Amino acid sequence: MGISKTFGWLEVDRIAEGLAAANPSANPLSVKFVDLRRMVQNLPGFHEQPGHPVNEKILETIQMLWHEEFEDLKTDEDD
Repeated sequence: MGISKTFGWLEVDRIAEGLAAANPSANPLSVKFVDLRRMVQNLPGFHEQPGHPVNEKILETIQMLWHEEFEDLKTDEDD
């Protein structure tokens, strides 16, 4: 089973990884939700699926997971 080329709002782990890769120097906690939504929508392969709209809880989850990726990358650079 391969990874689908497209993904939507419910694939929060994949979104967080994509944001970390695309924005390595951005502090996720400083990104406003309106900007975060736009950033996700601009990720290659993102496709909003009918019946699965974004909400504040999803954006918050993405932001926290992205922050974890951000911290992991900082730790890797320090080693």
